[in-house]
Amino acid sequence: MASSAPAPLPSLPLSTPVPAGSEPAAAPAVRVFLSRLNDSVRRSLSDRRPWSELADRSTFSRPESFSEATSRLRKNLAYFRVNYAAVIAVVLAVSLVTNPFSLLVLLSLLVAWCLLYLFRPSDPPLVLFGRTFTDRETLGGLVLLSVLVIFLTSVGSVIVSALVAGAGIVAAHGAFRVPEDLFLDEQEPGSATGLLSFLGGAASSAASAAVPVRV
Repeated sequence: MASSAPAPLPSLPLSTPVPAGSEPAAAPAVRVFLSRLNDSVRRSLSDRRPWSELADRSTFSRPESFSEATSRLRKNLAYFRVNYAAVIAVVLAVSLVTNPFSLLVLLSLLVAWCLLYLFRPSDPPLVLFGRTFTDRETLGGLVLLSVLVIFLTSVGSVIVSALVAGAGIVAAHGAFRVPEDLFLDEQEPGSATGLLSFLGGAASSAASAAVPVRV
């Protein structure tokens, strides 16, 4: 009696392994950017002064001269720099929220910068409307677009008004607060901390992370 041949096993679909370099090149740049932003915000907030010191009404008095007002402002700026930056940021945020059109335009401009320049890999080049743009042309176009959007729409007036209002609040507080109870921390000249260091290095790190590694 002849034995029947064994039935062939059904073939299993083989999944093609995804190469390690197939991850979108912008993803590492976004992670680096957000990580540096988070670290910079944490460092900046750690340098802030208690808000009770900022609002202590017993330390306010009218300056006797313009030179005394400027001296107070200079010392208070050095001591409350993070708090003052937060005040200006809040004024700017309130101004943008109360002007939805300006907020929408700024967000669109930020998205354009992120997609077309900051987080876009350098290879392949940018192609729009059938034309290839180099990195320098892309940067120049975004800068020109930003200038046109800010100065030819209501966005520029909203930003300038908010910055002037915030600076006025800071100047008034710094001129009327007596800084005799403040102990200023000595810092090395030329050293940048907090958000200043972030602005100096985040964009370059994000751009370098977006460049694909070739083997």
